[in-house]
Amino acid sequence: MTKRSHMALQSPDVSDTLIDELVSWLRRAALKGADLETLCTGTFERLSAAGMPLLRAHVGFSMLHPLYDALSFTWTRGKGVEVVGHQRGGSENTMGRYEASPFYFLLKNGLGHLRRRLDAKSAPEFPVFEELVAAGGTDYLAFLETFDGDGTRGMMGSWTTDQPLGFSEQMIRTLVRVESNFAVATKMAVLDKLADNMLSTYLGGDAGRRVLSGQTKRGDGETIRAVLVMGDMRNSTSYAEDHGRQVYIETLNEFFDAIAAPFNRNGGEILSFIGDGFLAIYPCDRHMEASEVAAGAAFTAVREAVARMDRLNTRRSNEGLSTIGYGIGLHVGNVMFGNVGLKNRLTFSTFGSAVNEVQRLETLTKAYRKTIIASDEFAQYAGGDWEVLGTEALRGTQHKVTLHTPSMAALACSGNECDADDLPAVSSDAENVMRLYRTQPRRA
Repeated sequence: MTKRSHMALQSPDVSDTLIDELVSWLRRAALKGADLETLCTGTFERLSAAGMPLLRAHVGFSMLHPLYDALSFTWTRGKGVEVVGHQRGGSENTMGRYEASPFYFLLKNGLGHLRRRLDAKSAPEFPVFEELVAAGGTDYLAFLETFDGDGTRGMMGSWTTDQPLGFSEQMIRTLVRVESNFAVATKMAVLDKLADNMLSTYLGGDAGRRVLSGQTKRGDGETIRAVLVMGDMRNSTSYAEDHGRQVYIETLNEFFDAIAAPFNRNGGEILSFIGDGFLAIYPCDRHMEASEVAAGAAFTAVREAVARMDRLNTRRSNEGLSTIGYGIGLHVGNVMFGNVGLKNRLTFSTFGSAVNEVQRLETLTKAYRKTIIASDEFAQYAGGDWEVLGTEALRGTQHKVTLHTPSMAALACSGNECDADDLPAVSSDAENVMRLYRTQPRRA
């Protein structure tokens, strides 16, 4: 080998000074509350800038979330970071692949690291190596960092280089050092994310943000104007008695997936599930244009909810199951939004006469044998074709309310408005690995 070719194969030096700066940056960023994407992108880019010849960097975090089981970040040189939330729900098709992954090998053997040279001439030890070799990878280092004593939370990741000589010992020492500091910083971000996930899941996005921002005292809150939606499942008590607890719960969740999901986006938010019903709001300013926008968004969600329920009931009929009846009440008014309850046990929701009124409107769908009943205020702001059903003095109120129900034409969907059906969750390799990580027995 000539001197020139030997020099060409030499591993580049990694700057210790820039690595020190990376470690300092991680500490500062963690103290300032940087999110996971900022920490991951900043770490990968700074490693590369320090001279670490990374081709690819990948990390995954197990998450406490009702929908997502894991969150992963994959950085590729010249392409930046791809962020993926991995949904719950297993897939038998991926079982063999993730059990043959380097991460599962780490878990099974209680290892903190795994290093393998990548060689196109040899049979790949793990399926992912084929992809890395095809991309030019020559060396691979996987790692595992736990965040707690029982191993239910943590981080898994890997570093890949395309340098002909692979990672040098200096590079591996540097990566291991960075990993430990990276883990401390990301643990803080994960805990913040977990808190945000739980509050958003159980309180709603806006209420969760209010609590996190310090609105935690009994009586904290404000009066807001909002479009209100109350939905309810019909004959749920008899259904539960006839079919048993588990079938009832599964049916109720199926019902909520179909009818409630449209009201939790495009300005709407599900505030609470009350037995077999739900309450959603669309906050708006106190003027006509804002009220029209909120009412329009809510009625678009109504059309989607009706279409989704039609599809659900068609499927249930085809499977020999009973269809699910429902009612929806629609209203506009001022509500109190804040904390009530005991001093040490609070709930964050909406209260006031408008909430009571929308609940009464929903109840009247049974008496009038209509699926949807709206107040005069809602119908005027939403616009469109409505049929007047009559007037009623709502129980607990001092005034009569004009009742409206939408025409069939008004409920018809336009364009792709009602095609946004939720796809079934598909499990990925990263999600399956993180699920294994959370359930793997601890080694002595």
